[in-house]
Amino acid sequence: MALEDYNKKRNFEQTAEPRGKISKAKSAKTGNSFCIQKHDATRLHYDFRLELDGVLKSWAVTRGPSLDTSEKRLAVQTEDHPLDYGDFEGTIPKGEYGGGTVLLWDRGTWKPTYDPHKGLAKGHLEFELEGDKLSGRWHLVKMPRRAREKRDNWLLIKADDDVARSGNEGDILEQRPESVKTGRSLDEIAREAPGWSSKTGKLPAKSPKEPQKDTPNRRKKAPAKRASASAIKGAKPSDLPDFIPPGLATLVAKAPGGKRWIHEIKFDGYRLQAHVSHREIRLLTRTGLDWTKKFGTAVADAFAALPLETALIDGELVVETQSGTSDFSALQSDLSEGRSDRFIYYAFDIMHLDGQDLTGARLLDRKAELERIVGPEGTVRYSSHFTVEGEVMKAHACKLNLEGVISKIADDPYPAGRSKSWLKSKCSSRQEFVICGYVPSTVDKKMIGSLVLGVHENGALQHIGRVGTGYSRKVAADLYKRLNSIEISKSPFPEKLPAEARRDVVFVEPELVAEIEFRGWTGDHNLRHASFRGLREDKPAAEVVREEPVAAVSASKTTTSAEVATLPTSVKLTHPERIYWPDEGVTKEGLANYYADVWRSMAPFVINRPLALLRCPGGITGQSFFQKHIWRGANKAIKRFKDPKDGPDEEPLVMIDGLDGLIGLVQAGALEIHPWGSTIEALEKPDTIIMDLDPGEGVTWDRICDGAREIKARFEAVGMAAFVKTSGGKGLHVVSPLTPKADWATVKAFTKQMAEAMAADSPDDYVSVITKSKRNNKILVDYLRNGRNATAVAAYSSRARPGAAVSMPIEWDDLGPQINPAGFTVENAPAHVANRKRDPWGDFLSAAVPLPATKPKTRKR
Repeated sequence: MALEDYNKKRNFEQTAEPRGKISKAKSAKTGNSFCIQKHDATRLHYDFRLELDGVLKSWAVTRGPSLDTSEKRLAVQTEDHPLDYGDFEGTIPKGEYGGGTVLLWDRGTWKPTYDPHKGLAKGHLEFELEGDKLSGRWHLVKMPRRAREKRDNWLLIKADDDVARSGNEGDILEQRPESVKTGRSLDEIAREAPGWSSKTGKLPAKSPKEPQKDTPNRRKKAPAKRASASAIKGAKPSDLPDFIPPGLATLVAKAPGGKRWIHEIKFDGYRLQAHVSHREIRLLTRTGLDWTKKFGTAVADAFAALPLETALIDGELVVETQSGTSDFSALQSDLSEGRSDRFIYYAFDIMHLDGQDLTGARLLDRKAELERIVGPEGTVRYSSHFTVEGEVMKAHACKLNLEGVISKIADDPYPAGRSKSWLKSKCSSRQEFVICGYVPSTVDKKMIGSLVLGVHENGALQHIGRVGTGYSRKVAADLYKRLNSIEISKSPFPEKLPAEARRDVVFVEPELVAEIEFRGWTGDHNLRHASFRGLREDKPAAEVVREEPVAAVSASKTTTSAEVATLPTSVKLTHPERIYWPDEGVTKEGLANYYADVWRSMAPFVINRPLALLRCPGGITGQSFFQKHIWRGANKAIKRFKDPKDGPDEEPLVMIDGLDGLIGLVQAGALEIHPWGSTIEALEKPDTIIMDLDPGEGVTWDRICDGAREIKARFEAVGMAAFVKTSGGKGLHVVSPLTPKADWATVKAFTKQMAEAMAADSPDDYVSVITKSKRNNKILVDYLRNGRNATAVAAYSSRARPGAAVSMPIEWDDLGPQINPAGFTVENAPAHVANRKRDPWGDFLSAAVPLPATKPKTRKR
């Protein structure tokens, strides 16, 4: 943006704002100042400005900056301002652009972490602030521009560092409201003459007894009056109805493209209609059941505070996990525990407002009205939409482990029931099924081991198989109690089931509905690799039918699914319902299904290598032990390898040569797999280098990402490739493939020198010694994984920790705040792997080079 825009919008005969001097700005030497101005214009907001290329790049932050890392503040990019504006404080006359009061709230210097020009172009600017009130690391992240938006919307986010604070530690905006220039309040500045600027002279002190003009703080003002809903084209006068059957989306294989479509995130929660009548709130399910009391008071109170009298609002109530994604299992858990502090309602449509029926209005007009009423933050939030191509939007959603995308025709009225003007495309197969029976657990007879499921087809129930994972111990016990009370003596299926399908089944009245995530269908029309996600008490069993996409799945997707579906395994799991991760409900069967789904990507990093295992036969809460030698009774699919350096009495090492071996390890309770950095064909010549970044107390995720990039740069400086993966814990692993020529001692010496060089270059950031006392607020660059007999967790291996995280290969371009180091799990990783455009480690083996003869040099900063 040029300063011409700034000058065109202002009459400098009326306003005391500084005139934009374009020629000077173009030739000015770049500085590093920043300022934040509290601006009470049409709406109170904060103008955030960073000096770059001789101007102040500017954003209007609607609610001001927050030191809480969980707060994402909307920042609308505005025109560039002249450098002199960074000192401006005063009043802008009414009728002029931005008319109102300006207070200089903070100022200081800023330092970009990377090239700021590339950051602005890419849509992610990372920087540090040193101001009177704000400091530490920050992010500006650009959002896709929506239809008819003339400006770019960004999010201002505080990074997790020493000066970040949680929401209960107080709001910096309320604690420090005064001007950094004059110490005055916004009200005191507002009482000056229109057009006054603090440059006109020193402000006289005000007597405390002097009566103040009635200009209350904008935070306490009643919401500004909106234009009448009757002004919306297509609106019709109408009394507020009790309920409107919600619009439902049709399942498709691919998200649609073209300008007529907009796209929204598909949430993973309860679809609820908010009925607002003069501050009396009801939350209604998609069948019209009143569930208001089920969700406590916070959601209803948030609706009562909206600037409206009557309304019907359509949306979804969710619980978000630490990674920022909605999680139906977490919502179910909170409801069962009586917890309501994490509920968020995302509003995406409005059907009735203040005596006007809006169902006949076009979607974009309804959403625009909804956005004026509901903000982007809080317990009730506006659900944004995007205008990028549908498949691009879906790819981003799947990369972030979201459920999928809802696509809607921008100009259509609100749909009646299920229609093709609303379409849903999912990252993984997921739908509701009828519970028709259960198999008791062989571990605990008062728990279910698996559910028997069905769908309605041609007026009758059809058997579609079982689901044996996804239950925590509490859920498995609760389901047993509920299902035991509705037991029936004969099968609810009209067709006689095969003997294997009937084995040990207790049939029940087909009245409960379960939401199930699955990886596809078998040849005999049963669910494949299914996982329980929760009960759907908001949907009648009679309405449950098989959901089939209206368009064929793309060829590439079909191939992937077929490949995974036909992977053979001869290993039989005993007690498949044994729960390995109690809180997440991941069972032995669930872990085996996960490995079957990711096997083709994982195989090169675990086959034909000696393995060290972390075994937890009773799950992560039971006894655990490391094991590298074969044990008596090991499954025959697990192979043995004799280390030539072991004595004659030593047992052989563990190895596998295929998926059967991996499933055999699952049967044995191996929850972590740690391979050597060499294969059995060249045991003394490693083919992999791994550098483990292990953060000490106080180290932020941003710094860990910086450390990974630093190692990448050092590898590339000597002609080696670098790949990155999450560890499944707090850190990252940077891995480089080698042509197996150098011996263990040489490789270990190389990595030791690299780690020591990093510690020498940046002693405040890195250490190369494992002593914990030296690691506070520093990152250990652990090179000890590169010795003979040393191991590191394999790519795609699960971790024996709460959360059921896995170590996931990722693209370098994806490394940043959107990635959670433990965010990829046994449950969500298969969908992530299936939907990514390419395997980020797909060319790992072909990128191998011999270890360079040169030592890793110290890099000067």
